[in-house]
Formats: sequence, C-alpha cells, structure tokens
Amino acid sequence: MPRFLQIAVNVPLNQLFTYLDISDEKPEESRVGRRADLKFGNRKMTGFILDESKSLPADCPVGEEKIRPITKVLDKEPLLTPELIDLAKWISSYYLCSIGEAVSAMLPSGRRESDAGGFSFSDDISIHAEKNLSDEQLKCVQNITHHNNKSIFHYVYGPTGSGKTEVFLQTAQKILEAGKGIIYLVPEISLTPQVIEAVTQRFGKQTAVLHSGLTPSQKLSEWRRILSREARIVVGARSAVFAPVPDLGMIIIDEEHDSSYKSGSSPRYHARQVAMYRCLKNKIPLVMGSATPSVESWQNMQTGQILRHTLTKRLAGGKMPEISCVNLSHIQNINGCISPQLESEVRKTLEEKRQTILFLNRRGFTHFFRCNSCGFELKCKNCSVALTYHKNEKRLRCHYCGWSIQPPSQCPQCGSLDVGYSGFGTEYIESEVKAKFPNAKSVRIDTDSLTHKGELQEKLDAFKKGEYDIMLGTQMVAKGLNFPRLKLVGVILADTGLHLPDFRAAERTFSLITQVAGRAGRFFPDGKVIVQTYSPDREPIALAVTGQTEKFYDLELQNRKILAFPPFSRLLRVVFRAPTETQAKNAAIGAAKIFEESLKRLIEEKNQPEKIIRAAGQSEILGPSECPLSKISANYRWQILLRGPAISVLQMITSYFIDNYEKPSNVYIEYDADPVSML
Repeated sequence: MPRFLQIAVNVPLNQLFTYLDISDEKPEESRVGRRADLKFGNRKMTGFILDESKSLPADCPVGEEKIRPITKVLDKEPLLTPELIDLAKWISSYYLCSIGEAVSAMLPSGRRESDAGGFSFSDDISIHAEKNLSDEQLKCVQNITHHNNKSIFHYVYGPTGSGKTEVFLQTAQKILEAGKGIIYLVPEISLTPQVIEAVTQRFGKQTAVLHSGLTPSQKLSEWRRILSREARIVVGARSAVFAPVPDLGMIIIDEEHDSSYKSGSSPRYHARQVAMYRCLKNKIPLVMGSATPSVESWQNMQTGQILRHTLTKRLAGGKMPEISCVNLSHIQNINGCISPQLESEVRKTLEEKRQTILFLNRRGFTHFFRCNSCGFELKCKNCSVALTYHKNEKRLRCHYCGWSIQPPSQCPQCGSLDVGYSGFGTEYIESEVKAKFPNAKSVRIDTDSLTHKGELQEKLDAFKKGEYDIMLGTQMVAKGLNFPRLKLVGVILADTGLHLPDFRAAERTFSLITQVAGRAGRFFPDGKVIVQTYSPDREPIALAVTGQTEKFYDLELQNRKILAFPPFSRLLRVVFRAPTETQAKNAAIGAAKIFEESLKRLIEEKNQPEKIIRAAGQSEILGPSECPLSKISANYRWQILLRGPAISVLQMITSYFIDNYEKPSNVYIEYDADPVSML
C-alpha cells in the first residue's frame, strides 16, 4: 500500500512537498522524523519527512498521477522527535524562513556515522569529584532546583571567576539524578574545549558534544547517542540548542550576552529565544549566566521575569584586578600602538616571569567625526548612533534613518578647528611587540592567524603552560579563559567598537572591557589591567574601568527607553543585497512602499484584536537606507528597519510583504527578527 509523505526541503519556499513511498519495507513503521533521498526538480536532494497519510492530502495542488516517489528513506530510526518538528514550525513562523530551512539548521547532514573524536574515554575513566561550594554558590543551586519557583528563567550573575561554572555543573548533577537530560550551551568553539573538559571530567560517558569542529558524520553519531539516551548531557555551541534530548530537564546558557548565539544566516535564530521556547513548552528551568548580561536580560531581571541569583566573591585565591586608564589624547607623538605606561608594565611582567595578554578589537570604523580638542563626536539627531562619513558624497550619514549632514569645519561644541576622522591601525601591533620586546615569546590568536583545525586549542594550551610570554588576541581571548600565570591585560584601544553605527555599541564596549579585564587576577591578588582610550570619560569605558556595572545598565536602559530601542521596542530588519548599488537601492525603495501599505492595512483592519491594531499604530518603518557595511562580498546592501512594541505585528507586516512582493531575480533578501548586529 503506497503512502503519501509530506516532506520539507531546504529551499526558501515555505511549504511541504508531497511524495510517494512505494516500498514495502516495514509498512507498519511510521516514516515521520526520518530523512529521504529524492528528486526535487532536476536536483538530487535530501528531504525531511514531517507527516504521512494513506490518501493524497486535500490541499495538494496536483493529482495523484503527478506525485513522484522518493528514492529511498535514509534513516532506520527517526532523527526528529515530535517536539523538534513543533520547534521547526515555530522557527519558520518566528524567523520568517521556510520550514525546510528550519529543519535543515537543526539536523546534522551526515550520511553515515563515524566516531565523534572530540575526546575519548578509557574504560576506567575516573570521574573528578564535585568541588565544595561556597555559601553563595550553594544557595544558587538550591534556589534553581527548588520546584516552587514562580519563574522558570534563572540568571547566575557575578564577576568573572566567581564560580558560575561550578553552579551550572552541580545544578546539572541534580537534574541528571532525577533522570532528566541537559543541554549546556557555550558561545563559540574557542570556549568549548574548556567547558567540555569540565563537563566530561564530571559526567564521563554521559556527555555528547555538538560543535562546528565536528564533521557531519561525527555530528550524526553524537545525535544518535543523544536519542538513544546513551548521552544525557549535551555540550555545544549555538546549534546544540536543537539537540533531541529525551526527557529534557534543563538548558544552561553560559556567557548569555555573547552575540555568537545569534545565527548569521537563514534561519536567523537566537539560541536564547529557542531555549526559552523549549523550556516554556517543557516547563523546565533555563539557567543563564554572565558577568555582563545582555541589556534585554538585565531588564527582565529588573522586572522579575528572570530570577537573579548573585555571586559576589572571586574564588581560586584571586581578587578583581587593578584597572587603570591611559588617555591617548594626552600622549604627544605616541610611537605605535603601545603607550609608555603599558610598555613599562609589560616589561615589569616579563621580569617577574609572568604573562601578558594584549587585546585588539579589530572591528572598528575609521570614518567617524571627532573633535581632537574636546572629544565631541557627531551622532544622528534621530537615532543617537554614530554618523558615518561617506567620502564620495562628502556627507555624514545615519545608517538607520538616512538623515545626513555636511561635515562641520569646526567643532559644534567647543569651536575648535582641530577636527577630523579618527581611527587606529592595529595591523602593526605584532611587529611593534616584537620590536619593543625582542626577547619575549609572543603568539597571535585571531581568525587570520589560525590555519589548521585544532590550532586554536594548541596555542591556548601552550600559553597556559607558559610557553609564551605575550598573547595578542581579538574577541577569541576575551571570554571565559583561565590562565594561572597571567598578570597583565592591556586593551590596545577601547574605543573602536564604540563608534560603530549600532545602538548596541555602548553595551558591547562595556561588556568587552569587563570580560577582558576579567582574565587578570583570577589566581593571584596582583592582576593589572591597562585600558588605552581616546575617550576615558565616555560612560561605557569609565564605568567598566571602575567596575560600576549596575550604574552602566541603569544609564543604558534610560538611553534605550528615550530612543525606543530594545528592550523597549522590537525590531525586524530586512536587507536587500544585489550586484549593483542601483539594484539594491531600487529594491529597497520599492519594498518600503509595500511595507507602508501593509502597515496601513493592518491598522484599518476591523477584525483584528484591539491590541494588534494598537501595536500597529505605534509601529514605524525606518529607511530605506544604505547598510553601515554597504558592500560585502561584491554585493551592495540596503536595509529597511521595522520598529514597534510587538514583534508579532512586525512579522505580520513582513509576511504580507513576502506574499506580495515580486523580487527582482538578481536581488537577495534577508529577514532578521530581533537583529543583534545592525551592520
């Protein structure tokens, strides 16, 4: 008896496709949740079986005689659980992608299993004992695992080195003892080995690992170990949030603030939002943690939607490092990137046979207007983000609303003529370090310097063992890493991220300085941090240097409220990419008219609930304008920003647009609900 299969395919068409299964193999078994090889048009593709029936579905647009058979079913057992099929449907509607794209992002693409090889266990593995908890840590564990909590969302907040990981591990132990499974998320691959080590030492063979360093077939092996309950705790980066854990009992998100939890390609999901959805559905705790929570999470802690559990003390014998600021504006004829103060401290650290990390934030715009006398910077009058200088039109432009002005010839604040476009080259830092400290062994860690698989871990291990004196690094070394011999951390230029035309620039700058500073003084009470900056009085820098975390969040929330940016509004970003600027610009301009028409229809629609009509009335369309990064990979980029009090309204407007806009063939459109990066 043939059966009709409803199959999702990884194409940007939001529908299921009907195929026939004409095999007699185990006819009593359901095919739902398995993959199938099939012909899609002229292409050979893999599809995901999401439903099946004995008769042709009523909504099928063609007759039975035109339904093609699948080539074969790939899996003996389902890879997708009913919970994950429900999750894929939610991702498709929330993030405005096809169901096929959603499922494809969730599942490993391996054809056959092979050993995961991330780590190996001998048969006589020794489990490391639990560490003794401080009173604060013990209270955290008890409060999270206490079943009478009003909220299922928890936040372990405390300075770097205050023992958040041990709280996570002992909470996980209690969940495992209750027969439940756990997902433990870490931001990116550089952090993963440390957490894997901690988790596998504690939980042994019960651990599965999912991260981008595994081959598709290794991921498939781990996926099956999870489904079969051989592995009960899953550690991994962003996509591990989809792990098919039976009897899921808790999700942990370490370094919750990290932007790598947001996917950069369709579906543009945020692992935190997906985790919240799964935890609400399963009525289980979500435990997040960071020394620098995202502003959204901080606001949710203030309103009580997330329960905060605070740790205040540094463990391991360390204390918070001494942080000092070097004002680069006051240094005459600075030779290179390293100030005399920082150079002197590096020399002292080398004499003591201790280690130094020099941190460079490579992401920076050189074209921002700045007065060299008073430090005044020009911002958009509507959006309060940095204006970007466009050489070809000699104008300063806002990349959110499109407002522009001619660059002033003197400072609008103090009248000084000493104005210009600031930036700071970091290309020469490695050669400068070698020239100034010729006898020191230095290592550089960034995406450009890593050439082969495993090299990052090799370099980090070598630094930990003391084989290098100085480490130069970007974001990769800012978070979570512990180095016992480390005494000094130097931030080469704290300002670079501050001038990005992004409303999150202040939050990121504060977080980065706090996180980088947190590497020093974890094991000894004499850690030092030197922050070099042209803007020592700017709040994100001044408050990070003085450790005034609560004051920073209070001020940042006030600013966001005044400007109606998240968490006091929701955003949906639509980006138009094309080979020429005219094509991208025209597509965005044409699209803006349909968005306006869609918003007007929603406001005037009588059968909508009152709260939808009200939210639509408070929503607005910003742009179209050129993206801050106006050209990437030979594609020009323009954007439209939708802003309003309810994401559901922005999704409705965008769905109407998707259904009614005839896209030019050479234009690619990206939809990003709750964007994290605005570049």
